[in-house]
Amino acid sequence: MRRGGGGGGGGVAASLAALLWCGCVVLALAGAAAAQGPRLPSAYKTLSGDAPRIVAKGGFSGVFPDSSSAAYSFALSASAPDTTLWCDVQLTKDGVGVCLRDINMQNCTNVAQAYTARKRTYVIDGVRKTGWFASDFTMAELQSVVLTQAIWSRSTRFDGYPILSVTDLPTILDVKQPSVWLNVQHDIFYKEHGLNMRNYILSIQKNVSVHYISSPELGFLQNISGRVHRKTKLVFSFLDKALLDNSIHRTYGSLLSNLTFVKSIASGIMVPKSYIWPVTKDNYLQQAPTSIVAEAHSAGLEIYASDFANDRIIPYNYSYDPLAEYLNFISDGGFSVDGVLSEHPITASGAIGCFANLNSSKTDHGEPLIISHNGASGDYPDCTDLAYHSAINDGADVIDCPVQVTSDGTLMCMSSVNLLDTTNVQRTPFSSRASVVSEIQATPGVFTFNLTWDDINSSIQPKISSPLSRYYVVRNPRYTNQGKFLKLSDFLAMGMDKDLSGVMIIIENAAFLAKSLGIDIVDSVNAALNAAGYDNQTAKGVLIQSKDSAVLVKLKQQKTKCKLVYTLPSGIGDVSTSSLEAVKKFADAVVVDKDNSVFTSSLDFIIRQNNLMKDLQSSGLAVYAQVFRNEFVSQPLDFFSDETVEINYYFQSFNLSGIITDFPKTVRRYKSKKHLYRFGK
Repeated sequence: MRRGGGGGGGGVAASLAALLWCGCVVLALAGAAAAQGPRLPSAYKTLSGDAPRIVAKGGFSGVFPDSSSAAYSFALSASAPDTTLWCDVQLTKDGVGVCLRDINMQNCTNVAQAYTARKRTYVIDGVRKTGWFASDFTMAELQSVVLTQAIWSRSTRFDGYPILSVTDLPTILDVKQPSVWLNVQHDIFYKEHGLNMRNYILSIQKNVSVHYISSPELGFLQNISGRVHRKTKLVFSFLDKALLDNSIHRTYGSLLSNLTFVKSIASGIMVPKSYIWPVTKDNYLQQAPTSIVAEAHSAGLEIYASDFANDRIIPYNYSYDPLAEYLNFISDGGFSVDGVLSEHPITASGAIGCFANLNSSKTDHGEPLIISHNGASGDYPDCTDLAYHSAINDGADVIDCPVQVTSDGTLMCMSSVNLLDTTNVQRTPFSSRASVVSEIQATPGVFTFNLTWDDINSSIQPKISSPLSRYYVVRNPRYTNQGKFLKLSDFLAMGMDKDLSGVMIIIENAAFLAKSLGIDIVDSVNAALNAAGYDNQTAKGVLIQSKDSAVLVKLKQQKTKCKLVYTLPSGIGDVSTSSLEAVKKFADAVVVDKDNSVFTSSLDFIIRQNNLMKDLQSSGLAVYAQVFRNEFVSQPLDFFSDETVEINYYFQSFNLSGIITDFPKTVRRYKSKKHLYRFGK
């Protein structure tokens, strides 16, 4: 599913304005490395001991068309100051080098529309390819061709930038001598068409400061070795191990076992991520990385990892957190690659500049509080023992329990009163008990109050939530039906026993429970809290959340010691003074739906920030925002498919009392290092 809508016209300007509006986020992250000062050489296990290099593939190609002026400029403004710009060099018919992501221009330009009749078929690396190729066009002809987004799922709103020659790079950027990496993927193909890549590369050295040259053709690197500037590093790019490097007629697998030979030609190697961390067929990391990083360093070679992008399905071990993936290659895996090739260099900058080599420290329970949403429900089924233990281990300050009632009056934690939502009840004999309860929902459901606690606990399995399944994004499949349900009493005991600042109890459907089942849910929750010892201690706070004002009014009248939290309706962009005064009579705080209330968006881009947050905070009410999720399709595109960027914006822009999240670990990591971020509007 494509996000961000189509391109053209005012859409481009509006979307670019949105990105620039969030430029404060960019500045904050880009300044992170500078804010913390230089690291000691021993902090990284790279060959040199220096920080890994960030290489922006075609610039910031995760947003803008690859190799466009906007992509290159934005990469330098949104990333670490020494970010290197990657250019895939293709040759035109008249021997001009241009930056194009793919040798087949159909995949990254509008050439098919500009020159419909110029389609050709060639054999490239033994494979027949049909399309449009730079070698069939002069540079003058390519002036009528524009760059387009190469990845179908990304927004096309920034399509339309002209094709750049390699020598254009220094002239379009504000940097005096940008660090440039030239990748030559198809030297053999160009030779077959009477074009000389070696001569072109050597001819531009006076005009372009080329720091790196890479190629999957070792023969090409051998041919230019000794002819390029002394400071230019040559890097051999490995492809699939079974493929043949036709320039020397050896497979990449065989070359992998002879890195000493590679070292005689190149100073480094570039490998796909899977060379370092192999991935299983069901998309999990294998138990241990390979030894290729150590082997490369032993041979005196730098090693760079490729294929990093925020908007792809990465192994489930990373919980859809692209920053966590980088960390596994630069610090957390016990080794450091010497650089990463990224289409979203802002995330690489954050990983390397702020979050690498984190020291474990005692959890800080200060505000903004990290509040779980059904436990760590991004990794485990909602409200199960696994979800709660994971939330605690991941650094949540508060764990939450949406209270439901069984037919025998047992209070339990369940994210939905309808068991069809979060369990496998549909596959059990209890599915026959489905009915419509109009006070709750208009469609049939099997509700917790239809079954006893023993029915649920012994015969039904939890089911992991998939709030973004419309994008075919699923969570942690190996644990789809794992974990045990908890009674409220067990949850409260866990909250009392663990290092937490408190618990959040969520009460819904109180009127229905009282009228139809004769259960006063407020009194029942109070009794459970008292039985668990929360009434005679001050170390653990209790928050009670509800969208039903009558629940909070009753608790207020009872002079509860609990903090009362009102869930605002989704979709409101501002609130009147009179409404705020009414809320303050029964609530101490409010919960805001960040996806539908804080911003006004169009086609996944932010148009403006609503007045709601300003209105709430000027009233003196504490504000909690929900629900923060890691999946790259869960945030507006302005946050670059990186949940840490979104978290940073909320922390810095709003005086929040808490963040409610499916992934407490991601927020905890940010909270532990937020002092390194600089922010400006």
